Amino acid sequence: LVRFVNENSDIQALTRIGGDLELLRLLVANEFPVIVENGGTIFEGYDWMGHYRTIVGYNDTQQQFYIYDSFLGIGDSGEGVLETYDRLDEHWRVFNRVFIVVYHPQRENFLMELLGDYADPTNAAKRAADTAREEANANRQDAYAWFNLGSALTALGDYDQAAGAFDLAYATETGLPWRILWYRFTPYEALYETGRYEDVLSYAQGSLAHGAEYVEETYYWQGRAHAALGNTAQAADAYRIALQHNRLFAPAQEALNSLTQ
Repeated sequence: LVRFVNENSDIQALTRIGGDLELLRLLVANEFPVIVENGGTIFEGYDWMGHYRTIVGYNDTQQQFYIYDSFLGIGDSGEGVLETYDRLDEHWRVFNRVFIVVYHPQRENFLMELLGDYADPTNAAKRAADTAREEANANRQDAYAWFNLGSALTALGDYDQAAGAFDLAYATETGLPWRILWYRFTPYEALYETGRYEDVLSYAQGSLAHGAEYVEETYYWQGRAHAALGNTAQAADAYRIALQHNRLFAPAQEALNSLTQ
């Protein structure tokens, strides 16, 4: 989403992880609508899913955000759909409290001032890791906390610790939703970077068995693992399938080109 905005419009976008409710309110108060990714049984009658939502206002007295939602709409009078602070954070933390800010280039310096530590992606990842570690220590069976910790550590390049956090996430009593690898690919990266190629293939195969056959990243990481194991033909096939689903998915094209050079 961020790449699309930056490459195809006159405005700019950035994304960070590890945000908090105070930051969301600060950005919105200064006329920076914020896109957040929520996960869970957000809508009645639907299974667990991921979903982007745009926060356009808030009310501290009522402890509610006003949200533009592609599924639920923008409210009766265009003011936004209401969501309590607690409920939004409950679903937001499932995606490591990731947020996207879209802004006019002339306001970039002001945005960076508002972001503070979040202006630096590394600092944002460190904050996300600290929050996830606190939540995991508070509840050792919190699968999302361990998953978030793994994702933040992956962003920081600490792949060994990240892989261990992912192992703990999947070992919890509740486990993780079967759709989670449709949206979050950091386990593949951490396992790949620690040489656990067979585990990458196992995760990919499990995800493909649960509806991820249209998710190009699944095939991309499957291809990376096959290539690392010396299975060149299988790697090439996986990259080609990824490109069939998204011909603009540059990582798969680059990986396929590297096999044929």
